[in-house]
Amino acid sequence: MSETRSSIPALLRQGARNGIPIGLGYFAVAFALGCSKSAVDAGLTPFQGFLASLLCSASAGEYAGLGVMAAKSALVEMVVISLIANARYLLMSAAMSQRMDPEGNFIHRLVMSFFITDELFAVTIARPGYLSPWYMYGAILVASPCWSLGTALGCAAGDVMPPRLGSALSVALFGMFLAIVIPPARRERVIAGIVAVCFAASFAMSRLPVVSQISEGTRTIILTVIIASAAAALFPRPQGSGEGGEAA
Repeated sequence: MSETRSSIPALLRQGARNGIPIGLGYFAVAFALGCSKSAVDAGLTPFQGFLASLLCSASAGEYAGLGVMAAKSALVEMVVISLIANARYLLMSAAMSQRMDPEGNFIHRLVMSFFITDELFAVTIARPGYLSPWYMYGAILVASPCWSLGTALGCAAGDVMPPRLGSALSVALFGMFLAIVIPPARRERVIAGIVAVCFAASFAMSRLPVVSQISEGTRTIILTVIIASAAAALFPRPQGSGEGGEAA
């Protein structure tokens, strides 16, 4: 890479400093995730929760995976729904690859792609010039342990706290998702309409006689593919009109 040995510690410090607010946000969301009904129903121990978050940095993907586990659905459903929930990271990886040093180490690319999240992507891609893996590593070293530790503590608390309190803390997860959805929905009526259709379709599928018998994970996969495909076909976005990634 283009960085000198003397610049690597400075880049690590810069990344770690910018990773502190990300890590604090991760800890709060991860704690709520560990306390959630999905995590409790999945029967995760604190160590299993820690390991799950260490291997899956994406909050939406992990929450979807826990829901599949809690529903005792097939493993293939977890694979498919995780791929769908985390599909945006393929685009983020492609965007970051265009900003990497062409002579850079391939191992750095693999590690950076494994830990990509909306927040880490945002702080890394905003830097000028070639993207430095050392800067991102600094942010990862702070943010990733906070995410994993928060889930572990949430799982431990979820085992002892009253079910009502656990359900109340689970609201924090929905607050996180609303924080992701509401800003773009307020800017664009199309997105607001699609969100409304998603809510209505999900509720309908959980109540209709035949489709309600399908597992929750499979229903989510079906709805995601159908609604996303229809939205892309009916409301295509002009090339180059995309916005920067938002925190999730």
